[in-house]
Amino acid sequence: MRVQVKFLIVLLGAFALFEMRAMKNSTPEHVYRLGDGKVISFERMVGDLKKARIVFVGEFHDDDLHHKWELEVIKALYTGGIPVTVGFEMFQARSQKDLDQWVDGKLPPGQFIQVYDRNWDMPWPLYRDIFFYLRDHRIPAIALNLPWSISTKVATLGFSSLTDKELAELPPGITCSVDQKYMDFIRRAYAAHGIPEKDFDHFCEAQILWDKTMAWHTVKYLEKHPDRTVIVLSGTGHAWKSGIPQQVKDLSEGIPYRVILPDVPGSIDPEHITKSDADYILMKN
Repeated sequence: MRVQVKFLIVLLGAFALFEMRAMKNSTPEHVYRLGDGKVISFERMVGDLKKARIVFVGEFHDDDLHHKWELEVIKALYTGGIPVTVGFEMFQARSQKDLDQWVDGKLPPGQFIQVYDRNWDMPWPLYRDIFFYLRDHRIPAIALNLPWSISTKVATLGFSSLTDKELAELPPGITCSVDQKYMDFIRRAYAAHGIPEKDFDHFCEAQILWDKTMAWHTVKYLEKHPDRTVIVLSGTGHAWKSGIPQQVKDLSEGIPYRVILPDVPGSIDPEHITKSDADYILMKN
């Protein structure tokens, strides 16, 4: 029995050490600053992020490392004394009450996972640590997106196909005009994902509608909560400066923001993007 207990203690200790190393390694050791082409520390980047009202952090939805990096940004600002709120592309605005209940500790994990599954089609474990961190520290969360049924319809039939009832579920006065500049941006931003050539114009309309909707909810939140900083978690295609940030500028000029993208060799790296696309690239160690 004593041998078994001793073995268990050693095993648990080894597991704890592994977890500590995993947590340590989840913080990027190097950050590429696009403004001057220098490689800086994660801590130095965080010092600059504290000057922003919105911090956009891009992700590949199925990349676990990207989600770890997102959580590290949230932790760094929160523990650094910044009153943060986290905005999610992954949640439709109609689910805001569910997010509020989760953060307040009023919604059991099993029920919240059901809400999550109704909102997003990526495996829950990818985002689990982020959501539990928000709940454990009572960090507010914002549901930023429009109903999936609407974005799907726009992507296939175009914005003009929406009914008055569907338009009523969008931010007031929203329009959906796509110019050549935005189309060129979409081709760049989604190059690594593969872009559907069929109905490409409609695909662009759906993307800009997402960008405008998420920008609108972010700006409206900041108008009501001028003391807070919003960390927006979204796909990389929405986080580029030509995505949600541009729509934020169109709604409210002067809101200081920063854009952080993950290192994706061949598409998001120092050779392919500039300071006009983002502020920082989180580099793989």
